[in-house]
Amino acid sequence: MTAIDIHPGATIGRNFFIDHGFVVIGETAEIGDDVTIYQCVTLGGTSPDNGVQGKRHPTISDGAIIGSGAQVLGPITLGKRSRVGANAVVTRDVPAGTTVVGIPARATTIEGGNAPELPRFVPYGTPCSDMFDPATQKMEIMRCELETMRKRLDALLADEHPEDRRDRA
Repeated sequence: MTAIDIHPGATIGRNFFIDHGFVVIGETAEIGDDVTIYQCVTLGGTSPDNGVQGKRHPTISDGAIIGSGAQVLGPITLGKRSRVGANAVVTRDVPAGTTVVGIPARATTIEGGNAPELPRFVPYGTPCSDMFDPATQKMEIMRCELETMRKRLDALLADEHPEDRRDRA
């Protein structure tokens, strides 16, 4: 038993990650790629009378993160890379790159506005590319440092002995 209720009519993108159970995803919900939802989240609908052309549930854009206990209700849109704080109740659109918290949810930061760009979010325990492997990261750092040192050495040699300059590839 997972206590995860996903209506068969919901549309879900790639790399969707639910961290723990008690999640409800309604019939007309649309979830983009690389979305993370934590436990006890509802992507709930409004009355069919309040829906927009039959859409009653939220649209969650690529890279969004929804914190534990949040309720995202109605035919609204969470923009790309938006973040919803734990226990927030969201009933209005959230622009891309915006973090919202509270009841009702209000913006606290906006990417490119009053906050620096947020780093790419990778949920713990998920398969990652090799670049997220600590050993691979260290090797890449060392490779970059070696390349920088070679360029500096070439520049020094060129200044001292232009005829001895070595071509390094």
